[in-house]
Amino acid sequence: MNNENTKQSQHIEHGSAAFVTKYAGRDLQAGVITATMAIPLSVGIAMMSDYPIQVGLATVAFASFVAFIFALFRPGNYIGAPGIAAGLAPILAMGVATFGIENMAFIVFMTASFQAVIWKFNWQRYLLIAVPSYLVEGLLAGIGLKIAFKFLPFLWMLPAGMAFGEDFWSDARIQIIALSVVGTILFLVLFKKFKDTKPALPYFALIVFGIVASLFVDVKMLTVEDVHFTLALPIPDFNSLYLLVYAIFFSLMLAVVDVIEQVMSNAAIDKIDPLQRPSNSNNSLLAIWVSNMGASFFGGMTNLDGLAKSSTNHLAGAYTKLSVLVIGILMTFFVFNSGYLHYLPYFALAIIMTFVGIKMFLGLLHITTFGPYAVLLATVCAGLVFKVGIFEGLIVTLSIHGLISYIIFSKIESMPAGTIISKYFQKFKEDNQEIN
Repeated sequence: MNNENTKQSQHIEHGSAAFVTKYAGRDLQAGVITATMAIPLSVGIAMMSDYPIQVGLATVAFASFVAFIFALFRPGNYIGAPGIAAGLAPILAMGVATFGIENMAFIVFMTASFQAVIWKFNWQRYLLIAVPSYLVEGLLAGIGLKIAFKFLPFLWMLPAGMAFGEDFWSDARIQIIALSVVGTILFLVLFKKFKDTKPALPYFALIVFGIVASLFVDVKMLTVEDVHFTLALPIPDFNSLYLLVYAIFFSLMLAVVDVIEQVMSNAAIDKIDPLQRPSNSNNSLLAIWVSNMGASFFGGMTNLDGLAKSSTNHLAGAYTKLSVLVIGILMTFFVFNSGYLHYLPYFALAIIMTFVGIKMFLGLLHITTFGPYAVLLATVCAGLVFKVGIFEGLIVTLSIHGLISYIIFSKIESMPAGTIISKYFQKFKEDNQEIN
């Protein structure tokens, strides 16, 4: 018991104001560097989600402020940077297409409500039993393909209204493709060289290259529509009971995927923490559902501590969540000064997002250690998610996994179905008793 109390006191001390002040200089610098990468990434994710860009940036800013405040007295992880997740972007886009953007505030509110229940009873530990981590990797791989194919056309997209006749290989098209090729090579070379020392440099260099290129070549530039932010209750407006029920189940799926991704991110963040401080996933979930709940009142998106931003935050020298506060401040600047984003060329943004999508797909390589069954099932999940749909792909794959598991236990090991279920719930009860 004394050992547990000592760990808890150390956990609080590492998130205290005094500890934050000790590393303030490093964290201020890390926040600026991480924001350099997070801003174009957040723009691309918002576009992929079919949300207004300003809403995406506002979500990141709000989540950053919440994460900093909670880290002072209920720290989850110590260097994780919250934001809108690429893995959730197509799910949100699916929600927008199905329920309408006007109902997404309700979807996010229900997602936060489910997460609050999971947090209250500390149930996130059981989600990885019901949904194995390798299936989540398969889900994210399928989503990664969706992202890559979504942004690929921007690599050769011409400005609106530019006359290029019926010939695809016009001079203007060749110019933009050449810029995309050069930009991709520049980004990949810098990423390979500096990903472990200066991770924001490839993003910064690519954006600068794009801006300079746009001075000499006519390219399609990013346009950001102004959003009038208002606070409102997330009340749904569905025209059928079926759609309302479907929305609730959709929110549950979004909540589960969000929580599992956060748990997996925390496991990775633990490994890169400069002081080897262990994460508290339940505290992380507290900050997430509060951020999601708050975001639903201004039409915001869902959030989590993404591994890409968190890794950048670590390599930039962060020790505490003060760096996250800096990210929030810089994001807020661009929310209210979005005109500066108009200097970002589409082809540069497409390179970043296509790269993100391909990296998510290559996550399938991480599960080879689980064995051939996991690789096969994750690949099936990725294919179904990409071709059929996110919700449908996950449900079908889980059903296949459940059926195979039942056959193994009931047929091969001669274990009755009732025994399988009772053993699971017995383990569930024992774990709960340990928690209490």
